[in-house]
Amino acid sequence: MLLRQPTSLTEAQNCMAEGAVPVGGATLVWALWQRDGFPEQAMSLRSLPEATLLEREALGAAVLLHRIDDRVPEVLRGAASTVGTGAVRRTATVGGNIVGSTLRCLLPAALVLDTRATVLDRDGVFETDLAEVVAKRPLLLSLRWRTPVVSGYHKAPAEAGGPPPLVVATAVHAGQDGRRGVRVAVRDGYEVIGGSADCTAGTDETLRALAGTDLGSLPPGAADVMRAEVSGVLARAAGG
Repeated sequence: MLLRQPTSLTEAQNCMAEGAVPVGGATLVWALWQRDGFPEQAMSLRSLPEATLLEREALGAAVLLHRIDDRVPEVLRGAASTVGTGAVRRTATVGGNIVGSTLRCLLPAALVLDTRATVLDRDGVFETDLAEVVAKRPLLLSLRWRTPVVSGYHKAPAEAGGPPPLVVATAVHAGQDGRRGVRVAVRDGYEVIGGSADCTAGTDETLRALAGTDLGSLPPGAADVMRAEVSGVLARAAGG
């Protein structure tokens, strides 16, 4: 297998056109390749500047999870720090987690940050939403988001090899009109559902509004955790 490491977007497009398979951190595909056979060409984005960003409002797809630090919001940092083991986080990438993983541990955090994705196809670079990234699995270059007033991340304890643990991600954003809104994303099983609500009227009104979104379909236990997480992030936002 030939591993290609493009250093420009043009090189990356050429690699794609010639059939190179994106490899990410290889934590997910290596076992499959050992079982099913290795591709003739693979492509790593670790040398592509657009995919190695680590900034206050941007994160490259080739960034290793263990490198994600306090330059990014708490919710995203919390999500990255709880993926697998330390060894996994030292090899797994942002793009591999969101595009290649069935669990997509970073997805709830990215959703509540109102994240947009920059992707590359044979026609060039374009921006899209996370729903398209998950559905069509394009070559992800980077994520960009709005800095929240405050955010939070909760992942329930779970045994290795068991069912996916419950995840609740929350973020409070300030609008241009001065009003605040809260965004919530919950992974219950393999599905991620979300909702948003104005939160200027107080916690009780906010929770009632969220119950009218898709989050109202959560089972009782998950709903209780979601309400507690929302209450906590709203309390922190009020004190900030």
